[in-house]
Amino acid sequence: MELICQVLALEPTSQVLGKEPIVPFAILLVVILVVPILFERLRLPGLVGLLAAGVVLGPHGWNLLQTKSMMMTLLSDIGLVYLMFVAGLEIDTQQFRRTKNQSLGFGSLSFLVSLVVGTFVGRIFGFDWNLAILIGSLFASHSLLAYPIINRLGVVNNEAVTVTIGATLVTDICALLVLAVCVAMSSGQFSFWRLITFLTLITIYSVVILVGFDWVGKEFFRRSGDDEGNQFLFVILSVFLAAVGAQLIGVEKIFGAFLAGLAVNEAVGEGPVKEKVVFIGSVLFIPIFFVNLGLLINLPAFLQSIGTLQLTLFIVIGLIGSKFIAAILAKQIYRYNWQETLTMWSLSVPQVGTTLAVMLVGYRTGLIDFKLLNSVIVFMLLTSTLGPLITSRVAVGLTSSTAKEQRANPTHHKQEERDNPYTIVVPVYNPQTQQHLIEMAALLARQSNGRIIPLAIATAFAHMDAPQLDASVQRSQRLLAKATGLSNVLGVEAQPLLRIDDAFAQGISRASREQKASLIVMGWGKRTGLKARLFGNVIDNVLWASHCPVAVTRLVESPKKIQRILVPLENLITPTLQPVKFAQILADANQAQVTVLNVCERRTSSNKIAWRRSQLSLLISRLALQNPPEIQIIAHENTAQAILQAARLYDLVVLPFVRNRTVPGGLAMSDVTTQLAKQLTCSIVMLGEPQRLQTAIVPTEVTSSTTAAISEGIV
Repeated sequence: MELICQVLALEPTSQVLGKEPIVPFAILLVVILVVPILFERLRLPGLVGLLAAGVVLGPHGWNLLQTKSMMMTLLSDIGLVYLMFVAGLEIDTQQFRRTKNQSLGFGSLSFLVSLVVGTFVGRIFGFDWNLAILIGSLFASHSLLAYPIINRLGVVNNEAVTVTIGATLVTDICALLVLAVCVAMSSGQFSFWRLITFLTLITIYSVVILVGFDWVGKEFFRRSGDDEGNQFLFVILSVFLAAVGAQLIGVEKIFGAFLAGLAVNEAVGEGPVKEKVVFIGSVLFIPIFFVNLGLLINLPAFLQSIGTLQLTLFIVIGLIGSKFIAAILAKQIYRYNWQETLTMWSLSVPQVGTTLAVMLVGYRTGLIDFKLLNSVIVFMLLTSTLGPLITSRVAVGLTSSTAKEQRANPTHHKQEERDNPYTIVVPVYNPQTQQHLIEMAALLARQSNGRIIPLAIATAFAHMDAPQLDASVQRSQRLLAKATGLSNVLGVEAQPLLRIDDAFAQGISRASREQKASLIVMGWGKRTGLKARLFGNVIDNVLWASHCPVAVTRLVESPKKIQRILVPLENLITPTLQPVKFAQILADANQAQVTVLNVCERRTSSNKIAWRRSQLSLLISRLALQNPPEIQIIAHENTAQAILQAARLYDLVVLPFVRNRTVPGGLAMSDVTTQLAKQLTCSIVMLGEPQRLQTAIVPTEVTSSTTAAISEGIV
């Protein structure tokens, strides 16, 4: 009876849960996990889903999440800092240096024209000069959301594209500086001399961060060796130290976070530390930032206000028009053609990272009201959708600078090929799969006039005279002798290499880099379980660490018997053309036939199917293949099932092993590759591109289910 009274005296469950900060955090995790996936299934960006979830769960919806709670404020601030840090970290500073004059020119044009137009729009709607200039700074920056598209099209080296990428650095820094000045001016106690003092402090602070953090970062990474844990903590510490330092001199923390990203850019490089740093932010803090942004949106008030709708329309038109004017001016100055000009324009239209950060800071400081906040969010959604859509149309026919140089100087290109022959590294470990791997490499090397480097890794021990190391070296020598003999029989030059290293993955990656490998050919077996997962980590590490493409193969018969090769291209907007090129080289060696397959929705009209076919033909024609592959378009409601049915008639399926970046525009990962890896019964080659060629704003990851499904051993 006493126990019953105690139970009845307890507070209601809803009140108890309402006081627990872990409850809204759990809700956030559910939203981040589920909502983007649902929106991706509806063919809508995951970013829209996060914002929509914030609207529904916020004060103007179900009121389950509060923007003023300590937890939401903290996590959202970390997400905001992370967003700007990643923006600085992803800028290719080496590429900027190569085209610094053009990048500074176009960046200045894009910033100044957009600033003037944005300020004019602000003045039209009665905003004071300070706020009008801040609106202009919202126009000025741009986000490279379409980078994955131009990357897959292979036109990243086009000068117009590299100039636009470099201009991002200019526009972002200028927009953040304008924000700092506008926030300082809003205090009302600002004079000319205070402005000079303020700008001097910013200059000194920027030099300390960019030079000091860069030097300290390189020294720390050099001295810490392979200690990824301490390197990870150093990067995180540098971000927040820079943010705190910015606040100490009266500048917003996002400015410090962006400079910290630039400062540690070269020290971090394209390694596992960068992967982990960006991954943490992109799967947790940055999505929470977007959900919190949705909490601020008052959708009913926005739709009921004619003035707000007019402001949004003017902002969108002003932004698109100003970016187009800047691209036209760049065309006249640098003599770009119309296709390059339109690509520069479309790349500079999307507004996400810096724009959102500046807008939110302006809102928190009282410069921006609810009406303008809602307008900017809608304007951001429209431009982030329109920009990549235009890029996918206008960038298709661009020519990379590398291709231009090859056509201009073919003799030099041929001499370079002789000096750096096509080199295929084949790690040998599993005697059961070794023969098929060497045969595959021999076919590719013979067709490309290249060579094979059979590679054996003997794992190191504390003492070089350890019996285990001797046994490992002897085993490796036997495998290399067998691989060399097989290569000689196949008529291909082989240069066996034995390497003693701490781990298999690092040994393979380092040796491949030292040998200037053009391709790494690895393999996997059919077994699953603990061993498969362990070796899957080796495959994963080689995929992200390698400087060249990696072909992870499962060959059920000799590669010499392959006569029909299928290459599915799941997405025509961001196609991966490397598998097509790989398949065609193998087909030419065997006199085989390659079929490129694209699956569209069942209800797709015949006109759209014809357009897809012509688009795919245009993309493949850029590879300049001697024997163009056959193109097949299938209308089906399930992409994986359509590919599985088509694959019954083929001996080999070549799939892109592309690790999906979790970007603000789309947080869901495709599971088509995973399904195919598990269910295909024919031979498979999964071609992974090097890290520097993969997509960009925030992190990549190979899904664990895919790795477990395909991996049994190193080879």
